[in-house]
Amino acid sequence: MTRPYDLPSMSALVCFEAAARNLSFKEAATELNVTPAAVSHQIKRLEADLGTPLFRRQHRGVDLTETGAYLFVALQRGFEGISEAVREVRYPGEAEDVVIRATTAVSAFWLTPQITAFWKARPDIIVSQIVSDVAVPTGRADLSIHYGMLPEDDPACIPLFHDDIVAVGTSDFAAARRVSTLADLRRVPLIHVVAEGTDWTGWAEWLNHFAEEPPAERGIAVNNHMIALQLARDGAGAVLGWTGLIGPLLESGDLVALTPERMPSPQTFYLQTHERASSLARVFRDWLVASQR
Repeated sequence: MTRPYDLPSMSALVCFEAAARNLSFKEAATELNVTPAAVSHQIKRLEADLGTPLFRRQHRGVDLTETGAYLFVALQRGFEGISEAVREVRYPGEAEDVVIRATTAVSAFWLTPQITAFWKARPDIIVSQIVSDVAVPTGRADLSIHYGMLPEDDPACIPLFHDDIVAVGTSDFAAARRVSTLADLRRVPLIHVVAEGTDWTGWAEWLNHFAEEPPAERGIAVNNHMIALQLARDGAGAVLGWTGLIGPLLESGDLVALTPERMPSPQTFYLQTHERASSLARVFRDWLVASQR
């Protein structure tokens, strides 16, 4: 009898998800209460099974490859659904203190560090995330982060930050392709984010803002902003980045601004409070908004 699901070792998948989320074998090992060697062994086993590397091992740590980023996003979606079902079965009618929904990129580059800082101030309040790039109803979430036009006269929606959009890539990419001007961008590979239910600014709109012609070629299209950023970090092309999200990548030098031009984002990152939000969820909401002032 054939297996209904074509899956590798679940232990290897769990280790990979933890290591990808933390971008660290050591932190994944601490989280899973195993040794870093055990995590490394499971990931090597998974890479051998899939026939492709999932991480780039570097002196300062690890980064996801394009394939690794793709698998990580898929696993997060699957684990999210499993976790929610188990939670409902285990604690019917109960929930964590705070549940907040965000996209993968917002969670990885902005929200998770914010939650870590909040825990230091209020360790008594448990904050959980629902990480999803699919436009679905909020479900169990008390709060959710959106990118779009801020709804007018809606006290439930509060702006978080309104940032700039810049063209970014690696320093090696900029040097090899000799990119320093807007005109240069029209002759290099561009990475496009095309995702249903989102309104990310595209290359044509960004270049038009500076009275430049749209890109000459179609470039690379993906449906996830985090994967797009990973492709850029791999040197595959240039991508548009929102300064409020990719600050850590710019500070580390993983990505650099390819040209000096900055387009004010036409949309806003805002926080929505849902009817089910508890008093503790509102405490976290107020802290999160105040931290951006």
